[in-house]
Amino acid sequence: MTTSIQSVEIIIPLYNEAESVAAFHQQVCTAIADLSYRFLFTYVDDGSSDGTARILEQLQQQDARVRIIELSRNFGHQAALSAGLDAADADAVITMDGDGEHPPALIPQMLAQAEAGYDIVIAMRQEDQQASWVKRSTSSAFYWLINRVGDTRIIPGAADFRLITRPVLDSLRQFHEYHRFLRGMVAWMGYRSIKLPYSPARRIDGKSKFTFKKMFSLANQAIFSFSLVPLYFVISLGGIFLLLALAEGLYVLSFWVSGQQSGLAPGWSSLMFVLLIIGGTIMISLGIIGVYLGYIFQEVKRRPVYLVRRTLGRTQSSQPPLTP
Repeated sequence: MTTSIQSVEIIIPLYNEAESVAAFHQQVCTAIADLSYRFLFTYVDDGSSDGTARILEQLQQQDARVRIIELSRNFGHQAALSAGLDAADADAVITMDGDGEHPPALIPQMLAQAEAGYDIVIAMRQEDQQASWVKRSTSSAFYWLINRVGDTRIIPGAADFRLITRPVLDSLRQFHEYHRFLRGMVAWMGYRSIKLPYSPARRIDGKSKFTFKKMFSLANQAIFSFSLVPLYFVISLGGIFLLLALAEGLYVLSFWVSGQQSGLAPGWSSLMFVLLIIGGTIMISLGIIGVYLGYIFQEVKRRPVYLVRRTLGRTQSSQPPLTP
């Protein structure tokens, strides 16, 4: 089955990319020049402080296809992507970073796969030998861990460079989580998908804004949004303490039955036995309560994922609808 795609919207979240955004836009325009689709660009400025907004305004004046969504502060990469996805209105949507590491030359291949009937086209990053050993190791460890403890399998190397069709976009908008891990959400939905391997290009300019702190935060979102294993671990730990308490009780009982002295201070064994029983029971109880609280806490606050300061280009609005 083939899919008829007329319009394509490219969503690019940016944070302090003033040095690279103009060159990136030119690269994308060159890559799509021979394609007959109606292309739209949505740049999401995630609270930049380096003049990114000024460069984007210049691009918007030069290219009517450009829309700018300026967030009120830095909400993070996943929130910025969500802002672009919520505003998107096209038959197919491509999300990619604006630093040049996601090669625009892959866009024609992604669209060809979508035309062939795939709902999701995942650009799968090949291992970058030029990256530092620390970056490669932490990336491998992240995917290993999330696939070990998570309920949804995430393809190693699958970042946020992907194409989704309109049905997937509409389904994605039904998610209302505050802490978002989009690649996990897309994987959870299913749909017909295909992988396209690519070798990351060099950054156009500047340094990566995706620090170790942000990587650690994303890993936390991935684990705690798609897994209850940490909570069940607490329950298991409580069970271990109960087993230790039972072993301690049998140890003391063996000396009492045989009439031998254990060599321990009087009362020490019984005290440890009681403490282990109480500690294990408390940890199991807290773990069970934590499972329920974990579900409730994710939903009750209902804070917006992001706030928009202004929108420029196409349908302009100072206060567009907010994601609940």
